[in-house]
Amino acid sequence: MSELSSLFREMTGAVVLGVNPPVHDFTFFDLWAKPLGLLFLLDYLRERGNRVFLADCIFEGRTGELSFGRNAIRKTEIPKPACLAAIPRRYHRFGLGEEDFRTLLESCPVPDYILVTSMMTYWYGGVFSCIDTLRQVFPRVPVILGGIYARLCPDHAKRSGADMIQTEPLDLEFSLPATDLYRGLRYGVLATTFGCPFRCEYCASRLLEPSYRRRDPGLVLKDAARQLSGGGAKDLAFYDDALLVGKERHFYPLLEALNKRHPGTRFHSPNGLHVREIDDECAEMLKKRGFETLRLSFESSDPEMQRRGSDKTSDEEYVAALASLRKAGFSGGQLETYILAGVPGQSVESVERSIRFVLEHGGNPKIAEFSPVPGTPSFRRAAELLPGLTDEPLLSNKTVYSSYLAGNMSPTELQALKDLAKGQREERSKKPKFAKRTAYYP
Repeated sequence: MSELSSLFREMTGAVVLGVNPPVHDFTFFDLWAKPLGLLFLLDYLRERGNRVFLADCIFEGRTGELSFGRNAIRKTEIPKPACLAAIPRRYHRFGLGEEDFRTLLESCPVPDYILVTSMMTYWYGGVFSCIDTLRQVFPRVPVILGGIYARLCPDHAKRSGADMIQTEPLDLEFSLPATDLYRGLRYGVLATTFGCPFRCEYCASRLLEPSYRRRDPGLVLKDAARQLSGGGAKDLAFYDDALLVGKERHFYPLLEALNKRHPGTRFHSPNGLHVREIDDECAEMLKKRGFETLRLSFESSDPEMQRRGSDKTSDEEYVAALASLRKAGFSGGQLETYILAGVPGQSVESVERSIRFVLEHGGNPKIAEFSPVPGTPSFRRAAELLPGLTDEPLLSNKTVYSSYLAGNMSPTELQALKDLAKGQREERSKKPKFAKRTAYYP
């Protein structure tokens, strides 16, 4: 058992503050995401007799309402980090500003422990800034840093100023995330499984969740009830990595029960659905039970790219899935199809062919810009093109890695691919790739 697992098991009677930091990035959107790992841990500690509180800089920084319960998030322009200084784009802090964050913290009871979560590895700037503010407001309180960045970049995370870093999965029995700590949440976030049975070369799911397992259906339903029964939330987003795997035994019964207990709820799948699992029965189930947003995980029509993606789909299976979804009544606007761009070894022409394939069959292609994830085979290939990746997580930022730093494609070519995906331009630019990446990263 890890040191942190032992600490959490023994902790009782303590005041615990959980913190979701602001995001430092070029772009950020509310795609129904919540820090589920932190919320599970807070509920675990609460059940063991501790008092728990939550300071979510993203949620508290909302500025307006968007569709399906999502929110516009406050952004403030900040200086770009030195390694990204030459990128001709603006950089922002998303979420609460520092003074508002400080005010929020001062309204909380003085904690005995502070738990800070982290998401994308290249968002660590917001994590560092957050911990610096926490040190100023609560100078003697131990800070424990966990989450995706801490797990994937443990050595780099030691520079954060945290007292302890979570480097391994916690050996704890979690039940429900503490989503009730939010006030005014307009959507729910649900995970019915943990992990993924596939081993895609560019994905870290197996590193973060070594085993694929299903949650107890009773707990899933209790989780949904906690988030939906208050009446303020009408939308529920599933954040499973493999939602439809074993669907007849697991997902279908859950979806039917959710539909009966919470009629009128709109469902969304921001994570890509595996198209191999979608047939006429599945499509009809999704439509009949209230799915409004579907994201399809096709990624590429290139056989080599499909192999690197665990051979989890084929052109024929994608076309068949699309036909089933159309037959069930889904519109093209509801059926966005993820197309990967910028993966090491992937040509611009390959991405273009994939976009055209999706368009020709009535799909709605959406470019998913590649970000190198530490510990994956694709990261090792990416580091060969840009050696600085091994020491600087900021260089893996999906907005700039492929088009500005690694030379996989030029910004002009990337924009042309996005325009093509949107149907705005039929022919992409023939301008050459940048020969020297030193124009953007020394």
